Amino acid sequence: MMGSLGHLLVGLIDDIMVGRLGPVQLAATSLGNSLVFIALSIGIGFSFAITPLIAESDGEGDKEKGRGVFQHGLILSTILGVAMFIMLLLIKPILYHLDQPEEVVVLAIPYFEIVAMSMIPLMIFQGFKQFADGLSQTKYAMWATILTNVVNVILNFALIYGFWIFPRLELVGAALGTFISRIVMVVFLYVVLMKKEKFASYMRRLKLAELKKEIFIKIINLGFPTALQMLFEVGLFTASVLLAGTLGALPQAANQIALKLASTTFMIAVGLGVASTVRVGNQKGLKNYVELRRIAFSNFLLILIIMFTFSIGFMLLKDILPWVFTNNLEVINIASGLLIIAGLFQLSDGLQAVILGGLRGLQDVKLPSIISFIAYWIIGFPICFYLGKEDVLGALGIWIGLLIALTSSAIMLFFRFNYLTNKLIKENNGIT
Repeated sequence: MMGSLGHLLVGLIDDIMVGRLGPVQLAATSLGNSLVFIALSIGIGFSFAITPLIAESDGEGDKEKGRGVFQHGLILSTILGVAMFIMLLLIKPILYHLDQPEEVVVLAIPYFEIVAMSMIPLMIFQGFKQFADGLSQTKYAMWATILTNVVNVILNFALIYGFWIFPRLELVGAALGTFISRIVMVVFLYVVLMKKEKFASYMRRLKLAELKKEIFIKIINLGFPTALQMLFEVGLFTASVLLAGTLGALPQAANQIALKLASTTFMIAVGLGVASTVRVGNQKGLKNYVELRRIAFSNFLLILIIMFTFSIGFMLLKDILPWVFTNNLEVINIASGLLIIAGLFQLSDGLQAVILGGLRGLQDVKLPSIISFIAYWIIGFPICFYLGKEDVLGALGIWIGLLIALTSSAIMLFFRFNYLTNKLIKENNGIT
């Protein structure tokens, strides 16, 4: 959970520290991060394909198979990081055509360009992280993300506000802090994995003759639908940023505050979803489907308990949390209302993330992608668009649409997992 949360904390720290400059600057980081977060979701979603394959090979006790999956996955992750960076630069002009406040767009562009570059070290890190996670060695990625956040805070303080010999760069300083800290993150994890004996057999580099098209295809077939699942959900939340931007800079800033807080708890759910992927993948390798189902449902119960706690926290602290980001009373008042809805959808948001993790462990990704599309874009987006109009409910209406989308996703995915696991148990005569 800490390893997954670390990615979001980098952006959260940027927003908190930039928010002190003013609501327009906060809205600018929101706009810049909106497109970057789409690319981030695609990249992270794709890298998730490495974890169940590593977990399955670990369950089978086949280290050579695991080494092949890891090395091929790392190559694909690196290529995808470069591709995401180039794609973000190519779509940069779209920021001028999203009906956003002009002063927000002007500030967002340089921030966007530098943060887009950080996709390359981030995706290399994801290749290493998902490999280690698949072997149930999650603490190393956790330490790496803690380190990157410490580095990010220090660099942000120096470069946003100007300190000692460092110039005051404001939003550009925040972007540079993110980029440099992500380079530190990937270097740290690489050094740690190289020094640990347990990873030695996996870290031996593949020779050119060992590269196999079949392994690339297997990872892509698993990774592409998984990336789409993340894209459909994050895409809807990004659409909420753009819809809020049409209401003005202050509603957009309030939307960003609520979105950052909700995204933070979501990444905790994603982390537990990775644990679900690993444990389900292990049991799939052992062909122990009764135990697989028990473990998965234990994860579902655990995330409901965790997210219920966050739900209560959001509602009780709705008037306090926005002050962490800004002292603008209008922004705080709007954000406070949004946090009530964010509190309500904590349960469904967490549950659908962990169920998706369990389905990835079963290597069932295609139908869940279709379910995600239906929940977010056939059901959720039209509601967000209509209720989010200024003369209807405004920013509050956008978040009601998000609540309905997440709840629809959680219900449909639960039925899918329940059906698949019951089917596997029956086909294997309930043998444990």
